[in-house]
Amino acid sequence: MIRRLFTTMTKKAKAQEFILKTPKGTKDWADKDMIIRESIFGKLSTLFQKHGGVTIDTPVFELREILTGKYGEDSKLIYNLEDQGGELTSLRYDLTVPFARFVACNNLSSIKRYHIAKVYRRDQPAMTKGRMREFYQCDFDIAGTFDLMVPDSEILNILCEGLDELEIKDYKVKLNHRKILDGIFQACGVPDEDVRKVSSAIDKLDKSPWEAVRKEILEKGQSEETADKIWTFVQHSGSIRQVIEILKKSGIDNATAQQGIQEMEVLADYVEAFDIQDRLSFDLSLARGLDYYTGLIYEAVTAASAPPKNASELKKEAKSEDEDASAYVGVGSIAAGGRYDNLVGMFSNNKSIPCVGISFGVERLFSIIKQRTDLSKLNSQHTDVYVMAFGGGDGWNGFLKERMQVANQLWKAGINAEFLYKAKANTRKQFDGAEKSGAKLAVILGKEEYPEGKVRVKKLGQGEENEGDLISVDEMVSFVKLQL
Repeated sequence: MIRRLFTTMTKKAKAQEFILKTPKGTKDWADKDMIIRESIFGKLSTLFQKHGGVTIDTPVFELREILTGKYGEDSKLIYNLEDQGGELTSLRYDLTVPFARFVACNNLSSIKRYHIAKVYRRDQPAMTKGRMREFYQCDFDIAGTFDLMVPDSEILNILCEGLDELEIKDYKVKLNHRKILDGIFQACGVPDEDVRKVSSAIDKLDKSPWEAVRKEILEKGQSEETADKIWTFVQHSGSIRQVIEILKKSGIDNATAQQGIQEMEVLADYVEAFDIQDRLSFDLSLARGLDYYTGLIYEAVTAASAPPKNASELKKEAKSEDEDASAYVGVGSIAAGGRYDNLVGMFSNNKSIPCVGISFGVERLFSIIKQRTDLSKLNSQHTDVYVMAFGGGDGWNGFLKERMQVANQLWKAGINAEFLYKAKANTRKQFDGAEKSGAKLAVILGKEEYPEGKVRVKKLGQGEENEGDLISVDEMVSFVKLQL
């Protein structure tokens, strides 16, 4: 009886055994992954500063009422925090809504800001494609009242500059305009209260065939005639000027669409000034599901953005929302944004500040860059000099304290240095440590030479025949700097 009870308890304990892992949709970032990610941060930060951006930071969680009602159907992906007996809060879904709240809180009338930080979405993860539940965004936004489409065109230029700087090949920036899209829906007979629902269906055309999207439009209460009329518009894409001509010939004449067309005509001139027109595609199927967009919208895609050809079959096999979806999704858009003129006004009764911005998806860019990177050539350490000591025989103590003193001299001079944490380290282990560190130079303290105030500076990786240069300790730092 006792044995049976013990066996049952043991089985239950094993069943409830804690599995040590990261939560779904998150990952640890190892040293070489961090090299790639930090490089992305560095290049984009430099770009943002070049365009006059100032950096800010906001809390990782916001009051829940700040975030709700801003993301359309995606609002269900917001991570709500438990009520701790105080304010109801949620993890930020993006950096745009917190920025609008920041502008309103600080009563700003204009700002160029960039923000690099983590955001959180309870999305279906696809880890190898950079679709995660915790991920970084790199945002650049321009807030303020300026001439029509000037900030928008600079944002598009920043988008193209950023992807060029990161050496992303064969990307295309898809454009559309919310007013044109709303005008199309109006002309096709979509009631105002259904516009956002239909828009969210159209937004899926990059992942699903028209037949599936058409079915969803019908399920959302629209007639077959309305759905078919919508298709006559959203199937078109091309250069800005080409699609403007298509729209003009279509006979769409409501004021909403006409205003959007006029703004796109202005944009066509400005993107030519920045010489980025060939990177852009005016795509009437682009919808961007977020509710706060009011004007120009855009997203950058590559060949890796699309799902694999057998995605629909594979997706049927998905068992839960927690399952990794890498097999049946693409990377998706690698950067996206648009104009949102009313968002700040939602938080401020005094005034509404027009805004336009771009958000780079760091993890999605990372997944593309990592595939083309030879990780064996990445060194996660930044050591320039490895301090060693050679000697032997009676009375030899390994010069540990002396190596520490020399390393300290190098550190104080701004030189990256390491030494082996062993009192009597043999020669092989010291050279192995130097190789692992990636050091370019060795500063060698010889048993006979160091007491006379001299060290040997040797370039590593040149074989044993290269004994290096014998330098006085007083001249060591300046000599090392010349060699680096």
